[in-house]
Amino acid sequence: MATTNIDQQPNQPIRVAIIEDDRALRDGLGMLINGTPGYACVGAFRSVEDALRSIGDNVPDVMLLDIQLPGMSGSEGVKVLQEKYPLLEIVMLTVLAEQEKVFESICNGACGYLLKETPPTRLLEAIREAHEGGSPMSPEIARKVVKLFQQTGPPEKFDDQLTPQELRLLKLLAQGYSYGRAASELNISLNTVRDHIRGIYDKLHVHSKSEAVSKALRNRLIF
Repeated sequence: MATTNIDQQPNQPIRVAIIEDDRALRDGLGMLINGTPGYACVGAFRSVEDALRSIGDNVPDVMLLDIQLPGMSGSEGVKVLQEKYPLLEIVMLTVLAEQEKVFESICNGACGYLLKETPPTRLLEAIREAHEGGSPMSPEIARKVVKLFQQTGPPEKFDDQLTPQELRLLKLLAQGYSYGRAASELNISLNTVRDHIRGIYDKLHVHSKSEAVSKALRNRLIF
């Protein structure tokens, strides 16, 4: 299982993995992370597929994920990685702030989005911010996110409103919590979580967790 913010001991470094097909950049990021107290690079991979084959039980706390990759794209890989490692925090790295990819990556579970030109000090701050539950974004990306939400128009109207407990659960799922960990966080049973999930699916007219989170984000039910 992934090391969580709550369970991690104060003296343990933040465990970071990198998926980046540019070897020079991948090696440079690894050296930066390993050379900074409080951080450790526990994996560096050329593709999402390589990472999925190699991570095993050695799940990092934070993943730096490139958008343009051989094979599965980074924006698609977010969803796969989140489903397999629900407590993993994923920060996207990109050269260009492509509007469609920004929205797709965030809806698929990325917690942050940075340009590759981000200075090393800010990159390290962003890793810690993501690990502590934040959503680090380069200013250019943040502006695009605001515009994206402005362009989506008014939220969709649903037949039934989600209850406060369902919204709290949905927000935890959007943050990468598993059903079991969400149950513990909300102090309810796993069966109650499953009942809430069925209610959420019915009200949002969806059939999966990723669909529910994506629709909730698009319609500003959660932030």
